[in-house]
Amino acid sequence: MHKIILFNSRDTLIRIDIQRIAYFESDGNYTYFVATNKLRSCLTMNLAHTEQALASQLGVQAHRFMRIGKRYIVNMQHIYQIDTLKQMLTLSDGSSFVFQLPVSKEALKQVKAILIESAKK
Repeated sequence: MHKIILFNSRDTLIRIDIQRIAYFESDGNYTYFVATNKLRSCLTMNLAHTEQALASQLGVQAHRFMRIGKRYIVNMQHIYQIDTLKQMLTLSDGSSFVFQLPVSKEALKQVKAILIESAKK
């Protein structure tokens, strides 16, 4: 079963399957979400409000998304590669999409540690 999340503003309603979300990117008071098919949509809320919307609508499934630094929330299922030296996070399914996000070394080290710890469980 697919979990659908809704983003509702005064002028638009966006409905998307959470598996299709690659990442969210902050742009001041706005947040863009990028889907795995490269569709990019603007939400009229900042990244903190986006994070709250994910938590309230997804409940226990909210752990699928992780805030990385001040700029991104990524779908943890799509993390393909962490390159701390190049300060690059690659999101991919290995075949149909690839996104490379510039992320600080410290944030990447934290993500790497979390992924390694979760793999042990």
